[in-house]
Amino acid sequence: MRLSVRASATAAAAPRRETDPKKRVVITGMGLVSVFGNDVDAYYDRLLAGESGIGPIDRFDASKFPTRFAGQIRGFSSEGYIDGKNDRRLDDCLRYCIVSGKKALEAAGIAHGSKPMEKIDKTRAGVLVGTGMGGLTVFSDGVQNLIEKGYRKITPFFIPYAITNMGSALLGMDIGFMGPNYSISTACATSNYCFYAAANHIRRGEADIMIAGGTEAAIIPIGVGGFVACRALSQRNDDPKTASRPWDKDRDGFVMGEGAGVLVMESLEHAIKRDAPIIAEYLGGAVNCDAYHMTDPRSDGLGVSSCIKQSLEDAGVAPEEVNYINAHATSTLAGDLAEVNAIKQVFKDPSGIKINATKSMIGHCLGAAGGLEAIATVKAITTGWVHPSINQFNPEEAVEFDTVPNVKKQHEVNVGISNSFGFGGHNSVVVFAPFKP
Repeated sequence: MRLSVRASATAAAAPRRETDPKKRVVITGMGLVSVFGNDVDAYYDRLLAGESGIGPIDRFDASKFPTRFAGQIRGFSSEGYIDGKNDRRLDDCLRYCIVSGKKALEAAGIAHGSKPMEKIDKTRAGVLVGTGMGGLTVFSDGVQNLIEKGYRKITPFFIPYAITNMGSALLGMDIGFMGPNYSISTACATSNYCFYAAANHIRRGEADIMIAGGTEAAIIPIGVGGFVACRALSQRNDDPKTASRPWDKDRDGFVMGEGAGVLVMESLEHAIKRDAPIIAEYLGGAVNCDAYHMTDPRSDGLGVSSCIKQSLEDAGVAPEEVNYINAHATSTLAGDLAEVNAIKQVFKDPSGIKINATKSMIGHCLGAAGGLEAIATVKAITTGWVHPSINQFNPEEAVEFDTVPNVKKQHEVNVGISNSFGFGGHNSVVVFAPFKP
């Protein structure tokens, strides 16, 4: 009995990372659509500068809404990525997915139509880009046409462009990837669920390469109105740029954002064979459920803390190795402290850990949030700089961690985790690290 206890204790003390190049998962490309544009480096530069992308909504008349601002994308262009005829029909949710996916492939050295792309075994290449809300504009317009004009005025694209799987499907059709292709929809935890599932397809030998992440475009009347009805949004209309203030005592709700963030994930063996640019390594992840409440987090933090622990076990990482956390940190009254309390259950010594909130600048991009935050996490690893959490005016004393308030900090990331949690109690955590051959 004592021998078995000692053996298990030793195993717990010395976790082992994956060493098989067929099962090691690396990041070789990143692509995004964001309130800061469609270029990954420019996006991170503006995060490092502590710039807010939040402003008044002008896509529709929001004057009668109690919340009249968001992280709305302006001037988006899909030129060179989607042909004009299709572009006019597509919901923004789908447009963002296709553009970010193709940009990620370009970054990975396998641009659509290129010779390196021709060499990819398409039957072992997949797409897993999820969304929380799907094609909400197409859905809203279809319902309005039905009520005002009758069923004959519903576009034949209503169903195909509203359902959540169509982003992955259209991107797969466009680039010819025939491997695993589907979407996951777990509200604001969606992107991390997709990274976790995509990596497991690679680890199980079912795919060599996957495009994974999330996309969302819900800043329309029904989307904003729905979250207003949930009483979840900040109403700081007099100063939108300071409205998202995670861990600040005066926070009053989250700020809606939109966009897409995707990663090209592939086995180390496949990446080496094609001489791919290896940016960082995905070490592992985990997903679980609070099984508690539709919108509120568990007060004891058990779902989140156990999800973090499971992700580290999957990654072969000890808690002491983690020194950076990209937090979910939405700027809600209950959620911010609940996450920190759960983190404290796993990481006993906060002194060496930096924790920050991307949402303080770009808003909460719902199903795309984890994708855009994974890119921020990887950029922190590759640049040695972590972006600030802005709007830290009156911080909660209970947080205790260095939240990188208002100004960027130089920080060599050893292991970084990215948290995403969603309505329904869905928890997801992914673990990244610098790539070391």
